[in-house]
Amino acid sequence: MKKIICILVLCVAINNLQAQILKDVIKKVKGGTDKTSTAGLSTEDVIQGLKEALTVGTEKSASQLANVDGFFKNAAIKILLPPEAQKVQEAVSKIPGGSKLVDDAILSMNRAAEDAAKSAAPIFIDAIKNMSITDAWNILKGSDTAATQYLRTQTTTSLTASFRPVIEKSLEKVNATQHWNTVFSAYNKFSLKKVNPDLAAYVTDKALAGIFYQVSLEEQKIRKDPVAQTTNLLKKVFGGK
Repeated sequence: MKKIICILVLCVAINNLQAQILKDVIKKVKGGTDKTSTAGLSTEDVIQGLKEALTVGTEKSASQLANVDGFFKNAAIKILLPPEAQKVQEAVSKIPGGSKLVDDAILSMNRAAEDAAKSAAPIFIDAIKNMSITDAWNILKGSDTAATQYLRTQTTTSLTASFRPVIEKSLEKVNATQHWNTVFSAYNKFSLKKVNPDLAAYVTDKALAGIFYQVSLEEQKIRKDPVAQTTNLLKKVFGGK
């Protein structure tokens, strides 16, 4: 009987020991997982690192797109006639001088977007300065474009309000509105259904989409490419990811 009791006690002890070992292993694995993503990072590191990354990314993006042909020769974001105006392009291109009118309208829209891009960086910087601690950690642990999505949420309304008058002025400066009106006036002569979209609103939306697209590319570079991590802080925050 005593032998049986001893055996039972021994089995219980072994089971408890195995359970404790398993708990320790799980704890170490979890600790290791956490450590790989945020090892040695203070909240201050994360906030300053993300602000620096966003500042670098937005300023570089805005600068690139503000250059001549920044939009026009970038196939990914080049502004074309809106879908509902494709039939206009086809019809007008068939009349004498029509193709040039269409080309001038497209070029003018892209020149307006390039001009507007110059004012993007300061608006982005204001949003970056207001980033909260929670925002910073969520962005760090989020997707490869989490920071871009944060900026999109925080700045779209103010960017639209600020971009619209700049776009309108830019369109007038490069005669885009004139080209647009000429194209649609020519089309409307041959169509019972008149087309008169809001050019400034359309170009504003496309310009913003282009800038956010470019910012997302810069964000992904900073997260993944050591070469793009140009400062010690960026290397510290993103180098271990």
